[in-house]
Parts: sequence; C-alpha cells; structure tokens
Amino acid sequence: MDLNTQFENAVKESKTLAEKPSNEILLQLYSLFKQATEGDATGDGPDNPFDFVAKAKHNAWSELKGKSQDVAKEEYVALVNRLKN
Repeated sequence: MDLNTQFENAVKESKTLAEKPSNEILLQLYSLFKQATEGDATGDGPDNPFDFVAKAKHNAWSELKGKSQDVAKEEYVALVNRLKN
C-alpha cells in the first residue's frame, strides 16, 4: 500500500479511535496532518490573542517547519497505529 493510501486510511481511523486521545496527542495529530497536507505553517497565527486553542494549534504546526510532507504522513500513520493498539 502506498504512503498516500496509508495516510488516508489513518485519517479515517483517527476519527474512530476507541478512546479520545489527550490534548497533547490531538495537537500532534493536528500538526502532522496540517504539515502532511499543506506543508510549512505560514503567518503568525490567529489574530485574536485570547484564542488559545488556535494559538496552540498554530504553534504545534509551526514546530514542524521544514519537515517534508511525506515524513509527516509517515509519522501520522505511525501515531494512529500506536493509538489503535
């Protein structure tokens, strides 16, 4: 199975996990997904300084700057597989 198919399957599986992951894991999933699908984060993040969730998401994604989209897909697939077990 090629990487894109594995990634698409992992995205589907991430929505049907038996337990809801912690906020830290959710941020990892979000940032890896964004890096895998869009590449490096741009801009300074949300305009509203009190939107802490959006800021946390943007910061997590920004930390992956320079990581290739294929590596992000591989890490996303691996993380979802760990969460399934």
